[in-house]
Amino acid sequence: MNSLAEYFHTDWEAMTVNDWIGLTITVVVFLLMIVAYFQVFRPKNRDRLESKKHIPFEEDNELNGDSNGRT
Repeated sequence: MNSLAEYFHTDWEAMTVNDWIGLTITVVVFLLMIVAYFQVFRPKNRDRLESKKHIPFEEDNELNGDSNGRT
């Protein structure tokens, strides 16, 4: 068990500003991903998300001049 503790040991005093920025960004992105997964997989939000599933294709249809949704 001692070798495992040595493997994961972090020298907090030796961390530079770039290390702290990277650590902060990593933790924030991790937390935002948890929130995003929770929102997407929550059954209560299914209807709201299902109604917006064609949004990426609407811009393509507008660019092609097709208002009926056909390509």
